[in-house]
Amino acid sequence: MRSDRATMRAGVSLAATLPLIAGALALGIPAAHAADSPARDVLKGTKPLWATAKADKGATPDSARVKARVYLAGRDAAGLAAYARAVSDPASPLYGRYLSTKQAQARFGATEAQVAAVKSWLTSAGLTVTEVTPRYVAVSGDVAAAEKAFGTQLHDFAKGAKTYRAPAATASAPASLKGAVLTVTGLDDAPHKARHADQLPPPDAVFKNSGPFSSYYGSQIATTLPDAYGGKIPYAVKGYTGRQLRAAYGAGTYTGRGVRVAITDAYASPTIAYDAARYAEKNGDAAWKTGQLHQVLPKNYTKTEECGAAGWYGEETLDVEAAHAVAPAADITYVGAASCYDDDLLDSLGKIVDNHLADIVSNSWGDIEANQTPDLAAAYDQVFQLGAVQGIGFYFSSGDNGDEVANTGTKQVDTPANSAWVTAVGGTSLAVGKGDTYLWETGWGTEKSSLSADGKTWENFPGAFTSGAGGGTSKTVPQPYYQKGVVPDSLAKANNAAGNRVVPDIAAIADPNTGFLVGQTQTFPDGTERYDEYRIGGTSLAAPVIAAVQALAQEARGGAPLGFANPAIYAKYGKRGVYHDVTDNPTGSGLAVARVDFANGLDATGGLLYSARVLGHDSSLSAVKGYDDVTGVGSPANGYVQSFRKR
Repeated sequence: MRSDRATMRAGVSLAATLPLIAGALALGIPAAHAADSPARDVLKGTKPLWATAKADKGATPDSARVKARVYLAGRDAAGLAAYARAVSDPASPLYGRYLSTKQAQARFGATEAQVAAVKSWLTSAGLTVTEVTPRYVAVSGDVAAAEKAFGTQLHDFAKGAKTYRAPAATASAPASLKGAVLTVTGLDDAPHKARHADQLPPPDAVFKNSGPFSSYYGSQIATTLPDAYGGKIPYAVKGYTGRQLRAAYGAGTYTGRGVRVAITDAYASPTIAYDAARYAEKNGDAAWKTGQLHQVLPKNYTKTEECGAAGWYGEETLDVEAAHAVAPAADITYVGAASCYDDDLLDSLGKIVDNHLADIVSNSWGDIEANQTPDLAAAYDQVFQLGAVQGIGFYFSSGDNGDEVANTGTKQVDTPANSAWVTAVGGTSLAVGKGDTYLWETGWGTEKSSLSADGKTWENFPGAFTSGAGGGTSKTVPQPYYQKGVVPDSLAKANNAAGNRVVPDIAAIADPNTGFLVGQTQTFPDGTERYDEYRIGGTSLAAPVIAAVQALAQEARGGAPLGFANPAIYAKYGKRGVYHDVTDNPTGSGLAVARVDFANGLDATGGLLYSARVLGHDSSLSAVKGYDDVTGVGSPANGYVQSFRKR
């Protein structure tokens, strides 16, 4: 996904200098091994499902190059999971008794002897060790050496219209290592990458919203446009600001003071300091203080074209501005990945955990569950568990394609939001009224119908599905204990009689038609680069909003970290005033807003596009009374932040 370091766009002056902490990263993907050798431990899940006999195109040349990572299991993998659960569970006597980074490494990390043994095994097979971290040993070498090390042949396999290398059998490690190896990634070279989950145009070309707008929900009615659901509908809001979101989600007087929030995405916006400062000034947010915004970046970026690096600039801008808008006193650290591939994103998460850069981590990216392999799931979960024992909680957007059927043809959830060790954040359509009054929310799911040529009707109303909050039942992750008794069996057991993980856990504003106003430097047709503002949405908005609300809750708790928050989130379910119970039909009649868009994304010279955007229609998913697979337990109400106060 990119090549060298991203270059700064010309003509942009940064209003603040952000410290850069360099760190070169690299990686690979899943592997495999044939369990026909004696005294070897099989590394489950390292042979991808698509590497079938029918798809086999023959052996990969011995001279082909391989880059892989051998993840270290540490000295007590079972103990790590058990302690992560205990310190996260409000019902446990160990609740909140977090370890320092040094203590966590000493108790659960790999020993020097384990690392030395792994390195010896790999080098004796002919591989070269290129990097050693607390969590993995990276190696490179030719196919022959990789086959010797991991006890499997590597073949070329057809996958769709392309051919990729993969293990012909499940990979293994010598039994003499006594379980020191968690898994290996990189033996297959199919792409494993994330997409950012938002409704964001690329920042390299300007995007503007056309009016008319509502300043709050329903403030301006589209009187000249056709009726919908038996009456006139309001114009979409120009974009909510921090004041309105803080009021909707019960911020009160809390600002996130003393709380550290991290944000991970790929790459880094060259104008983030300027844009964030300008946005706060223009929209009534507290000014950024010196040293309040930091960036931690790799030395080099890769796969910039493949990953669409410029699109990630807007992702960072949205996340940073939304988090600051809701928690204006929180310290924010942006940790950019070298690419959009799992290995580099894992490195970003690892940096946060290895250096305890924050207690709350917002992540607005992911991929479909079908693309996740067990080896990568294990590597992710290990990072999440290491974070949990230190009081670090991870928040992931649930996705923007509803049940994914329209996008992939298969009903499925997104990953890493499907992990039992993260808080999956779903999305809503939010109505904030006059005086910043919370009116209602629906589950985010949009259907669009365009204005007819004669201007008298909405064509094929309510129209076709365009986007909606991701959710549903995992096909691979067992039901976590904290969901039992809250998540209905009809959802939990949809794919497995024993019950599986259901996504999401909690929700916040995501619908771009009731979205957030964001400010970003963009390139205009004349080649100049200027700051401008527009409305945006997606669960990429919901994730930093919830992360910011958690910062407020941590402040209310006296600054004590919330850690992995799901057990506490579900323990509060059903308590009065804690959650808005979001449903798709909160007013008893259908809901829609009118949107007017520039056809060329910039001005009226290319014409205007009129449409009705129907709310609360999320593919096959539904927001209903109680827990649901669009909004989870609901969105934070006035009592949510207060519920964390120490009594």
